Amino acid sequence: MKKFFKILLCIVIGALVIGTFVFLYYNSKPDEVVYEIVEPEIGSIERATVLTGKIEPRDEIDIKPQISGIISEINVEPGDLVKEGDIIAKIKVIPEASSLSSAQNRVESAQISLTDAKRKFERSTTLYEKKVISREEYENAETTYNQAVRELDAANDAYNIVKDGVSKYNASESNTMVRATIDGLILNVPVKVGSSVIQSNTFNDGTTVATIADMTKLIFKGKIDETEVGSLNVGMPMEITIGACPDIKPTAVIEYIAPKGVEENGANTYEIKAAIAVDSISQLRAGYSANATVSIKKASDVLTIPESVVEFSGDSTFVYCLVDSVPIQTFNRKAITTNTSDGIKIEVTSGLSKGDKLRGAQKTK
Repeated sequence: MKKFFKILLCIVIGALVIGTFVFLYYNSKPDEVVYEIVEPEIGSIERATVLTGKIEPRDEIDIKPQISGIISEINVEPGDLVKEGDIIAKIKVIPEASSLSSAQNRVESAQISLTDAKRKFERSTTLYEKKVISREEYENAETTYNQAVRELDAANDAYNIVKDGVSKYNASESNTMVRATIDGLILNVPVKVGSSVIQSNTFNDGTTVATIADMTKLIFKGKIDETEVGSLNVGMPMEITIGACPDIKPTAVIEYIAPKGVEENGANTYEIKAAIAVDSISQLRAGYSANATVSIKKASDVLTIPESVVEFSGDSTFVYCLVDSVPIQTFNRKAITTNTSDGIKIEVTSGLSKGDKLRGAQKTK
């Protein structure tokens, strides 16, 4: 009986050892790798680049006063259409004490000179009528009197200009009237009645009273990385997408590519300007953020494959073609020639034909 249990125990131990080895063998055996099969297709490929930027007016003008003072009247507000020469605002002049005093002194001196010239002219007239003095002396006195009248008039006008900023000879063209310099839309009026403004000079740019833009001439202004700027040329069309107006798709044509880049965050970028087509500007507003898509290269009715199945090695490209699938998939490495790529699909110009089966993504059974 004891012998029987010994034999049984040996059999059990042997079975456990053999089972352990079998289990370890099968677990250490690698899973069979299976690949998806991809076939070339006939299709179209378009290589494009995307620029980020804004919609801006081609002509945006800051209107500045020609004289310093205080805003006494504002005739426009943002959104108003104006014509060249329209009065935007009026300025009340605050004269300098020294200038005002000089102008007053000039008026007083001119008044004294006129009084003296008038008295002499009247005396000369009496003497000339009595034939006591010659006609030449009479005419000289008359000329001096007329000049004194003109000088007093000019002194009074100069005083009004210093005091009020208005000349009686050209009141309609007074510097106190801030006028539009172009036809357009008022974009911004950054001042209010009572605000102090100063004219532009050597030391100061002057106060902006209003900003006017011609909204019939809009441009897209964006930037592109140095790695792609070489693919763009003046005259290339682009399609613009506006986040605030997804249903509007304006078209534009590149008209300017900056000759010099600007470093931003460690990379060089180049400014791009494109003229938006006139029939595409309805509902557009200045300042909209936008993306512009430019088609760099396009190929139609060509043989394409997913770029993910292509192996790049130096200047060469390869794919793996299916040779056999039984008992396991077998592939052969094959050189091909490629052309246009959109980042997802790539054009094959030689080395493959429609119906070839290529190794795709790996999957595990």
